[in-house]
Amino acid sequence: MASSTPISTDFLLRNPNHTRPFAADARYLPDGQAKPVVVFVHGFKGFKDWGHFNVLADYFAQQGFVFIKLNLSHNGVVVGGSGDLEDMEAFGHNNFSLELDDLGALLDALYTPGATPLPPAELDLTRLALIGHSRGGGLVLLKAAEDARVTAVVGWAAINDIDQRWSPDLMQRWQADGVQYIDNARTGQRMPLYYQLAEDYQRNKVRLDIPTLVRTLRQPLLLLHGDQDETLPVRMAHDLQDWQPRAKLVVVPGANHVFGGRHPWEENGLPTDAQRVADETIAFLR
Repeated sequence: MASSTPISTDFLLRNPNHTRPFAADARYLPDGQAKPVVVFVHGFKGFKDWGHFNVLADYFAQQGFVFIKLNLSHNGVVVGGSGDLEDMEAFGHNNFSLELDDLGALLDALYTPGATPLPPAELDLTRLALIGHSRGGGLVLLKAAEDARVTAVVGWAAINDIDQRWSPDLMQRWQADGVQYIDNARTGQRMPLYYQLAEDYQRNKVRLDIPTLVRTLRQPLLLLHGDQDETLPVRMAHDLQDWQPRAKLVVVPGANHVFGGRHPWEENGLPTDAQRVADETIAFLR
């Protein structure tokens, strides 16, 4: 009889466009049956083991999915390090193109025999869904628009645009200084954003244009957003649905940006709002 306890398999990934390795893990029930695959992408200042994400991964695995989450290569987490944000230089050199290519490297690895330790018999890659939280929600929208291997897309409190519409004065100062800083309230860190982030956006506007590309999506799209989101207003989800009317939108009453989570998460179960988001997503992907 197959175990009802998911196993966790860790592996490293490489993006041919840079030299920095990055980590991923997969949770699944090893029953020898091909299962739909979910790839989860964290958001800005996030990482794959933040808060309740491991509990979430186990829950999806118990519902018959292979749940894979990755650390985007320049999110500030170091392979073999503390598991939290610690490399601020890497963070400062992150950009949207790097993140899209990291996600593409994971998808390529899943489709390449022997590139991951996951048994091919456990994976149904004809059912490959992307879930993204916050900025990760924007990334999965963009990746789905450019990669036909993706069969469904889910945004949890997703951004609706990458263009920050920074003021001309800020852009001038940023370019002159080469860096601007943001604060991480949780850790107390001053986190750099080097001007290359803006340059990457300017070079790749067509690839990074969420409002235009979401209109072209062929895959089923589910949007979940809390009506008490203090970081990204729920209007963003309504905008995405306006641009892609086939999308299903679920507004979660009372939910904040992280659907009741926090870091570290020391409880056994999921936060109530995160449980609803997980159940809505699973029903959508069935």
